[in-house]
Amino acid sequence: MSALKLVGISGALRAGSTNTLFVKEAARLFGEAEFALGDIRFPLYDGDLESSEGIPAEVQATADLIAGADAIIVSTPEYNKSLPGVLKNAFDWISRVEGNPWQDKPVAIISAAAGRAGGERAQVATREALVYSQPRFVTGPEIGLAQSFNQFDESGALTNERTIENLQVLMDKLRAEAERA
Repeated sequence: MSALKLVGISGALRAGSTNTLFVKEAARLFGEAEFALGDIRFPLYDGDLESSEGIPAEVQATADLIAGADAIIVSTPEYNKSLPGVLKNAFDWISRVEGNPWQDKPVAIISAAAGRAGGERAQVATREALVYSQPRFVTGPEIGLAQSFNQFDESGALTNERTIENLQVLMDKLRAEAERA
């Protein structure tokens, strides 16, 4: 059997984002897989732009990554008690491509945030924003990384053993779902 294809989506664009670090750590714990990090630097969704120019190449490229994936990890920050606009914008654009790249794909949602709740509300909002696409959500353990700026060492590795253990459980469940397909 060939290696599973795993795609990570970070809902943060900032260089050094803890959500990008978190999704990469999740991919490492997922184990052997062909991993790609999707790029969601898309223009703002605009129906007129779509009508006049079609689907932007960067949107299609990320949608193609998702369509070809065996499993997907989405890591979201929490902005004003919800998912960031850039992530919602990505979901909106990807919903406009031909076909439904998310349908029946195993998806795990995690979050990293500066606050003490670790992005719990953003996870709920992210799940709600993806329901239309009918992925297979892998639930539990829910992992919200609080005070994320203190949770990684200089090399980008997670330092909290309990978080690592819970993330391993979630990645094992995601792998099992991907292998079941």
